[in-house]
Amino acid sequence: MTGGNGRFITIEGPDGSGKTTQVEALAQRLRAAGIGVIVTREPGGTRLGEQLREILLARHGGVEPTDALTDALLFEAARRQLVRHVIRPALADGTTVVCGRYSDSTLAYQGFGAGVPLDTLRELDEAATDGLAPDLTILLDLPVELGLQRKGPDDTTRFEAEHDVDFHRRVRAGFLTLAGEEPHRFRIVDATRSVDEVAAEIWALVESVLAGTASEPEAPRARISP
Repeated sequence: MTGGNGRFITIEGPDGSGKTTQVEALAQRLRAAGIGVIVTREPGGTRLGEQLREILLARHGGVEPTDALTDALLFEAARRQLVRHVIRPALADGTTVVCGRYSDSTLAYQGFGAGVPLDTLRELDEAATDGLAPDLTILLDLPVELGLQRKGPDDTTRFEAEHDVDFHRRVRAGFLTLAGEEPHRFRIVDATRSVDEVAAEIWALVESVLAGTASEPEAPRARISP
């Protein structure tokens, strides 16, 4: 496999699905294959993005409580900075970008989870990103209860602390709905397996996309029931 035009790859999933670990594992494999890659995350990746990350995710962010639409607006502000200053320049230089979370997380959490109309969120996201969509989105799927069990006390964000299990079930169902709507972009990976097994499947999927041999799956391969 050889390098070429930069590709934009996102890794999504419910809390505790192993996104950070798999982002790093994928980046290592890409580098080993001689492909230029940068790793980033949402919210974050820029100075403003990291400041907004503290406000959005910290259990004690030092600000008054925010509602779901306010959260969405802050996520989109961080996303616009990331797209303008990191993602688009990298892609223009032929560098592949691997990002932990992107627009689908806003739709899943603030939309399906918290009830902000999806049309509103999509309009905000279009303005923030100028329509930049990933070439490939890996959705790490697992039962909500298992994902929450994996989160340690020091790794618990405001979204785990303030929302019940039903909220996270709606988020997971939202991700699967989004995947069903765009099977050409999404690939669903069973995240209940070992880190190495998940990483191997992700690499096979990414390798096929970079080689131009990826085929559209017939249907999302996931289970909504635990």
